Amino acid sequence: MTSSTDFDPEARIASLRDQVRFHLERYHRDDAPVISDADYDELIGELRVLESEHPELVTPDSPTQTVGAPVSTLFAPVRHRQRMLSLDNAFNIDDLTEWAARLDRRLEGEAGIDAYVCELKFDGLAVSIVYENGELVQAATRGDGRTGEDVTHNIRTIGEIPAVLAPPKGTAIPEVIEVRGEVYLRLSSFDQLNRAQVDAGNNPYVNPRNAAAGSLRQKDPNVTAQRNLSFWSYQLGELVSGPELDSHHATLDYLRRLGLPVNEHARLVTNGVEGVIAFVEEFEARRHELDYEFDGIVVKVDALSVQRELGMTSRAPRWAIAYKLPPEERTTKLLDIFVSIGAGGSATPFARLEPVFVGGVTVTNATLHNEDQVRAKDVRPGDTVIVRRAGEVIPEVVGPVLADRPDGLPEWTFPRDCPVCGVRLVRPEGEARTRCVNYDCPRQVRGRIEHFAQRTAMDIEHLGEQRVDQFVTLGLLADPGDLYTFDFDALRELDGYGDTSIDNLADAIETSKSRPLANLVFGLRIPHVGGTIAELLATSFGHLDAIATADADALAAVDGIGPVVAEAVYTWFHSPRNLEVIEKLRSAGVN
Repeated sequence: MTSSTDFDPEARIASLRDQVRFHLERYHRDDAPVISDADYDELIGELRVLESEHPELVTPDSPTQTVGAPVSTLFAPVRHRQRMLSLDNAFNIDDLTEWAARLDRRLEGEAGIDAYVCELKFDGLAVSIVYENGELVQAATRGDGRTGEDVTHNIRTIGEIPAVLAPPKGTAIPEVIEVRGEVYLRLSSFDQLNRAQVDAGNNPYVNPRNAAAGSLRQKDPNVTAQRNLSFWSYQLGELVSGPELDSHHATLDYLRRLGLPVNEHARLVTNGVEGVIAFVEEFEARRHELDYEFDGIVVKVDALSVQRELGMTSRAPRWAIAYKLPPEERTTKLLDIFVSIGAGGSATPFARLEPVFVGGVTVTNATLHNEDQVRAKDVRPGDTVIVRRAGEVIPEVVGPVLADRPDGLPEWTFPRDCPVCGVRLVRPEGEARTRCVNYDCPRQVRGRIEHFAQRTAMDIEHLGEQRVDQFVTLGLLADPGDLYTFDFDALRELDGYGDTSIDNLADAIETSKSRPLANLVFGLRIPHVGGTIAELLATSFGHLDAIATADADALAAVDGIGPVVAEAVYTWFHSPRNLEVIEKLRSAGVN
């Protein structure tokens, strides 16, 4: 971009600054971001590169030189006793090792730094809490780093934050202590809050970070108290009449002794940057094990004397850096919404997207869950949307970027008819799912056969989704029982089927006849019957006929099977269609 002869760096820098300031205000002041963190990082990253290439254009008020965003006028301003800085970022291991090498060079030939403290980078709202003689007297958000918002009354509603410090005997209470930390919302609390939002007819919150920030910045502390917020402390600001601390890990231990919550995963590593990299790799793999979100790893030089020697820039300490984990949210264009019919008839809306790289993969489709979710999120074809992918979870559309919505964009409405078979869709009263109730819907036929043939059921090799789709389309299969009277001669007339492939499929079907009873029960795809319930039924009754002829009371009497499952099993075995399948299996000699 910078090599183009008609490129104007001054105009681009000005444009980027305007965009970054807008997004900073939406994120920090309004708690309503309109782009993902990764997209914001791209904007600020481009700005930093251009400013480094054109240092004469750098200004003191550039977002690269400042912290946070202007404070809201809803709260009284609080001047911080010491500035609350931001952190520089590392986006890969090379950035991390270069940062460590840069510190060693700055120390002018002294022995390299070996001891670091690694902490999880929580996705919440940074706050400062001041105690005088052990009593909580003031709390404020970070704001622009110099001035924050007075949220003292709201902080007092968070149960994990002590109103009065009560350290164990032998630990003196300091005259003044300023604690820095993060207010956050646990994922379990976030899910509970969003369910309440939807039940009340309100839009769900986009993510836990914004829900936490919005909950803390309520004018009414009673509202904050209902949100079940949590807190981690991770830094000291001012300390008067306190102990002489010489390291960051000793600081964390001191905060714990005072009764303040410190994350249990904070760790001192003493083998240099190699230990830091090992910590990063460990928690990148454990990203979805915890009941709270973290989007990176904060690495700090442990020795406080070295921290003081390294100093800070206008916006960040040199002795700390935030390693950002790969993004799991990005924005892209929503091209269309289509409805997929599942094996059990569930009609699930999906978003078709312009390809976007998120969470380590390129995503083109993302789930919208159900009709109510589409309505609550109000996403429409043509919107720019936020897409999230967490671990191996199916990507989902979080919501639209309303600032980018074209004028007059029409709402999307759920289709009335099944897109596969054309039969009218039904939404049972009290259920969130809309369903196709046509037993002969080709998608459901395929789903029942695919389930029957899968590895954890009858384990029929060489019968994947593509072959099932082909055989159902050609009329060779209508239910799992047809597998055992399959017309293999018909395959010889099709492209791609030779003697070997036909023999392999025939052998796999024949072999499946001897699978254990639990596999067969699971393979029948009875509602509510997974692998564990299938094993209980097989063990308790010993024969498929005994299960089929048992009444609901006898089924419910099995330890681990309640009345709902018992009724589902009883109903399934009293359906004439299902009994036809059972008779086909019996005639074929299936165990």
